[in-house]
Amino acid sequence: MLRVLQRSENRLDIELSGALDKELMRAGLNEVIEKSMDISDGKLLYVISDFEFPTIGALAVELSQLPELFGLLGKFDKCAVVTDVSWLRTAAEIKGAVIPSFQIKSFQLSDMVAAERWLDDELESHALADTHEHLDG
Repeated sequence: MLRVLQRSENRLDIELSGALDKELMRAGLNEVIEKSMDISDGKLLYVISDFEFPTIGALAVELSQLPELFGLLGKFDKCAVVTDVSWLRTAAEIKGAVIPSFQIKSFQLSDMVAAERWLDDELESHALADTHEHLDG
């Protein structure tokens, strides 16, 4: 299953579960592209549960749409990747380190609230408040 939800004018949630074949991949990527058209300063919540490697056909579809997908990077500033698959979290963090002006942070499924707070900048706000309290106190 690949589900794409537009949560607000600048936020998309992508949910991936189980195996993806080429039809599901094509439909999902087209939906991501379509729903991203008017987004700026966007945020992504990418939740991956019950991960299975996509089929060869699905990977071929993804490769064929890479130019359009790379074009979307400028529309988004932050992406929270939520999964219990450790190598996916590591891969996400590496991508975040090499793509300028695009923050990616990974979380375990049990940390969904923290992922939401990070996307909404609440973690940074709380960290700054804590720092100021410590300095003032």
